[in-house]
Amino acid sequence: DVQDPEKPALLGPLAGSAPRGRRVFLAAFAAALGPLSFGFALGYSSPAIPSLQRAAPPAPHLDDAAASWFGAVVTLGAAAGGVLGGWLVDRAGRKLSLLLCSVPFVAGFAVITAAQDVWMLLGGRLLTGLACGVASLVAPVYISEIAYPAVRGLLGSCVQLMVVVGILLAYLAGWVLEWRWLAVLGCAPPSLMLLFMCVMPETPRFLLTQHRRQEAMAALRFLWGSEQGWEDPPIGAEQSFRLALLRQPAIYKPFIIGVSLMAFQQLSGVNAIMFYAETIFEEAKFKDSSLASVVVGVIQVLFTAVAALIMDRAGRRLLLVLSGVVMVFSTSAFGTYFKLTQGGPGNSSHVALSGPVSMEPVDASVGLAWLAVGSMCLFIAGGPQALRSLLACLRFLHLQCPFHLVLCP
Repeated sequence: DVQDPEKPALLGPLAGSAPRGRRVFLAAFAAALGPLSFGFALGYSSPAIPSLQRAAPPAPHLDDAAASWFGAVVTLGAAAGGVLGGWLVDRAGRKLSLLLCSVPFVAGFAVITAAQDVWMLLGGRLLTGLACGVASLVAPVYISEIAYPAVRGLLGSCVQLMVVVGILLAYLAGWVLEWRWLAVLGCAPPSLMLLFMCVMPETPRFLLTQHRRQEAMAALRFLWGSEQGWEDPPIGAEQSFRLALLRQPAIYKPFIIGVSLMAFQQLSGVNAIMFYAETIFEEAKFKDSSLASVVVGVIQVLFTAVAALIMDRAGRRLLLVLSGVVMVFSTSAFGTYFKLTQGGPGNSSHVALSGPVSMEPVDASVGLAWLAVGSMCLFIAGGPQALRSLLACLRFLHLQCPFHLVLCP
């Protein structure tokens, strides 16, 4: 087969070659601990806020306003982290960027653990948000550049899966741990990433852009087991993005589509659900809001895995349309639930998810409680799994199209 000379092939295989290196999976796992830490930081506020609101002196206490900031301030750090990550990834390299982002992760959770007042809590969340912004940008780049074509799609889908696994881990741990010990646990994934990435190589592509060919080939042999299947990246593949490029239809069309999709996805409220899931269920008068949050987290992990499996067969556009329809229906149902359960104590839905099933007639509010859980699960099931994949496809329509996927859990 003759490869199209105009097609940018970075790690394209030569005919008849099939890299079999197993270390690429270990390197991908080490990098994926960054998205896992990212997900844990996103999900941390959900169980931590009720725990902090119950805290007695001298522990810091969150009122409603402080609780709102505790959940949201991570997005400010992530916005700064996205800019910082874009600068670091091309100057410090992929590996060093991942090593550096583990520092604010650990420092942020350490500050939260030692917090004596609300400002220390907010400062810790801001640091973890900064690390989230860097990790969400650098980890997918590292994984895509070390993987050979046969496994690149599989390893790439693991990034989003690790984010939602991290969220679920925070929900599960928050079921049994108070906010301080939960923050201690949050230090574990980035610490492991720091340890594993120290023994992993830089990506061959980045080393070649720095004119370090011998090191690039050594990294390739470490990851793939041999140099078979490697082709040098085409000249000019690392051109930086310039605003003048937006005049080209091949650039501005996917750019506008991608930015619009990201904006609408963020405005859908998915991050608010992740940050305040347990608080939302407490406002809905559930006895076991922690269990309800875990159910939502499990649904998110399952549907992210399903979306990764059927994405190529069903198509991104179809999944995005179905996702939008499901999210509109589920948010409407959840809003209806809150409207119907407003009012006096006789209309309360204060029920437990794990209560025994009875054949006796039950109050209608119990059914409404399950409507709340069901609508939330549908909302999460119709989340942004297809969006991230579509943005990745738009990104590769042109190598210089700047899609930095920050805070799309």
